[in-house]
Amino acid sequence: MSSTTTLQKEGNPAGNPGNGQPSDGLKAGLKNRHLSMIAIGGVIGAGLFVGSGGGIAKAGPAILISYALVGAMVVFVMRMLGEMAAASPNSGSFSAYADRALGRWAGFSIGWLYWFFWVVVLAVEATAGAAILENWIPAVPQWAWALIVMAVLTATNLGSVASYGEFEFWFAGIKVVAIGAFVVIGMLAVFGVLPGSDNPGAGFAHLTDTGGFFPNGYGAVLTGVLMVVFSFMGSEIVTLAAGESENPRKAVTQATNSVIWRIGVFYLGSIFVVLTLLPWNDKSITEKGSYVAALDSIGIANAGTIMEVIVLTAVLSCLNSGLYTASRMAFSLGERGDAPKSFAKVNAKGVPVAAILGSTVFGFVAVYFNYAFKDTVFNFLLNSSGAIALFVWLVICFTQLKMRGILVREAPEKLTVKMWLFPWLTWATAALILFVIGYMFVDDANREVVTLSTVVAGLVVAVGVVLDFRRKRTAVQG
Repeated sequence: MSSTTTLQKEGNPAGNPGNGQPSDGLKAGLKNRHLSMIAIGGVIGAGLFVGSGGGIAKAGPAILISYALVGAMVVFVMRMLGEMAAASPNSGSFSAYADRALGRWAGFSIGWLYWFFWVVVLAVEATAGAAILENWIPAVPQWAWALIVMAVLTATNLGSVASYGEFEFWFAGIKVVAIGAFVVIGMLAVFGVLPGSDNPGAGFAHLTDTGGFFPNGYGAVLTGVLMVVFSFMGSEIVTLAAGESENPRKAVTQATNSVIWRIGVFYLGSIFVVLTLLPWNDKSITEKGSYVAALDSIGIANAGTIMEVIVLTAVLSCLNSGLYTASRMAFSLGERGDAPKSFAKVNAKGVPVAAILGSTVFGFVAVYFNYAFKDTVFNFLLNSSGAIALFVWLVICFTQLKMRGILVREAPEKLTVKMWLFPWLTWATAALILFVIGYMFVDDANREVVTLSTVVAGLVVAVGVVLDFRRKRTAVQG
């Protein structure tokens, strides 16, 4: 058996043949333009539009350092993931790679935790979108809007992977255009060349004229890190979607190489504009939201309504991708025998119907909990999934450390994308993630989230270890 064949059969537990084609049964229905926009849109979540004001209020202009630190962490994690995904495109992505590199228990654990994270996100985003829609059309109650939104996007995902890609192409496109326009218009106002702008105080002086660049102390940078880290979750979606594209290796390589400028423009660029248009402690930033406040400051009419449309688009995009991501992870787990076998079955269009419906059902249940038991059951779901993004990134680090050796031994020609300064930068990234997790334990606002998330993760890992032990014992006895 050749080394390449070994990698394909043993190192690809989700059934991907390793030759650039999708896993068994899935269709290569995503075009390059779909993958490009999924990659770009994956780093622009609703959290950027909605949550950035809170981070600015806590850290002041130093929030830029918080975004830069988390952005660098995501760039490095994506580079590691890109290395593995370009060598072996797989619908299970990091879960399948962890399965191969660290053991079946690892692939099982991180796969189910990631699925859990996204089905809870479905409920959060459906509720957020419903609140906006109810504000526009109050005759329809919020819970009904949540069900309608979930039902429509479930139907989209059940249609074909191409329909998911097309919806996401336009959803992400609106976000990209909106952020791009915001940065351009904002910078024109900062330099005083925007026609009709009525914000004469705009300028770079706002970065230091209200208490300095660190108005709340250096420690506020860490607080800012905790507030912004979760808005970056979703950048890894492109590596799952690449498994259903016409040229997965090319798509993964392009997404990995472009992640630096995407984070630089969309996160650092847009927050920089907000901070130069308004003093960081302007009350409108937290009352209206950072982007609405910035647009209002330069006289953009109907800024609130414009931003509501953009936020709704971001919410629908997150819902669309969340359902897709959860279903593909369930599909991969089913193929590896870590989930019901029905999850690994596809229809004539290559759509894993059972995996989609299974994820949707849990999403509907979570939506119900959000309305019926918001302060108890749903609060537990939300907190217990809150730190999973960090756990996923940490597992990617340890997986890549092991997978590099496997790839070098078995298929070095597939290492077309390589992690920089290996292994030192991988270890440094893992250390930074561990530091952030540790800091959450001593931060009053995040202690419950990281504690519950750790407990849930520990339980899932325990189940994974027990199942792995039973499989090995059965194999020995057989």
